[in-house]
Amino acid sequence: MSRIKPAEVRYYLDADLLGLARVLAGLRPDITYPGDPGAVIHKRHRPPCPIASPSVKDTVWIPEVARQGWLIITRDRHIQEHRLEIAAVRDHAAKMIALTGEDASSVFAQLEVVMSRWRDIERCAAEPAPFIYGVTRTGMRKISLY
Repeated sequence: MSRIKPAEVRYYLDADLLGLARVLAGLRPDITYPGDPGAVIHKRHRPPCPIASPSVKDTVWIPEVARQGWLIITRDRHIQEHRLEIAAVRDHAAKMIALTGEDASSVFAQLEVVMSRWRDIERCAAEPAPFIYGVTRTGMRKISLY
């Protein structure tokens, strides 16, 4: 008889990546997203996401995701210009990966970017917070928090 164990969530995909989030969360027990009802994946039970809706404001979900220690994956071509979001990441000691390339416009393209950089993303999850990396299919670069 196999036993279902609790999943250890490590990644949070933001509301702007819901299509990608549903694909990845169906494959991995360590990925959640806003409105995720929870699931059993590979004999691991992922609880419902504490961010109950995609409409929850950044000022609410960023501190909660940071408190959980999860790595945020979002899509934002102009993250370096969004000073309030950068400040929230810095002030709440969050970890963020932002898909920044034009090549992340569809779910399939986003999947290609994430899968191309997955090993780098996993390494980032182990880094101390706060940080933001801009990620494209072909590379990563650290975004200044100041």
